[in-house]
Amino acid sequence: MPFFPQRIVSLQPSASVILDALAARGLLVACTKYCEEVLPGISQGRLVVADSWTAKAEEILAAQPELVIASVPYQLESVGEILKSGIPFLGLAPKTLDDIYRDIGMIAGIIGRPEAGVELITSMQNAIDAVREKVRAHASGSPQVFCEEWGKPLIASQPWVAQLVQAAGGEFVGQPGQQTTPEAVLARDPDHVIAAWCGAGDRVPLEKIVAQRGWRQMRAVREKHVYCIPDPWLNTPAPTLLQGLHAIAAILHPQLFPQPAAVRRLGPPGP
Repeated sequence: MPFFPQRIVSLQPSASVILDALAARGLLVACTKYCEEVLPGISQGRLVVADSWTAKAEEILAAQPELVIASVPYQLESVGEILKSGIPFLGLAPKTLDDIYRDIGMIAGIIGRPEAGVELITSMQNAIDAVREKVRAHASGSPQVFCEEWGKPLIASQPWVAQLVQAAGGEFVGQPGQQTTPEAVLARDPDHVIAAWCGAGDRVPLEKIVAQRGWRQMRAVREKHVYCIPDPWLNTPAPTLLQGLHAIAAILHPQLFPQPAAVRRLGPPGP
């Protein structure tokens, strides 16, 4: 008989979001405090454990799980702790949207709900295609967009974010997922800057980073096109990314898409 795990420990918000979207929240017996930030209430009645970066074997074992799901970023020591627990371990490391679809499909198959996985993947693809087609039909040009996932060192957002920018009608500036410098970004003089720092929620200090990096003459800064998008919307490789896509689309095409209230802007447009 096939075995489908009934007790799962999630060490990363993306795994919790995917399970929730598959209507499998009930399988979760433990998650991280960061999962609570993305899915309010998810930790109620469950153990709260360290994440993929700082995992501890004894915490995992305390939940008596049948499967552990973790995802990037990892430390070698944390992977060792997960393996030390002796619990079957699914380790994810997505970079692109196709990787995320694959991960959804794998999780759905492992828990015995492959049809739900297909439905979820299809719904994500359709939502992204809908934004792409709306932009193609009603907008022109490809504004240059720099997205960052960390400030010091300055790191560009992941490849899946670059794909979302492209779907929203923009051109991603720089190498996705790679470290860069304020000078290199300034030299590209992007039309828009979007900051979504891992773990920072919506608290990126836009005015401070503009001043510290010497970006006051950048086109995006002069036109007040510098934004903070909530961290989970761009850094959680799961259906949460659709919120990030719509936020990006609204930034690039405010005449076509309503701007979510959670997105912060550097300041009002100049005269």
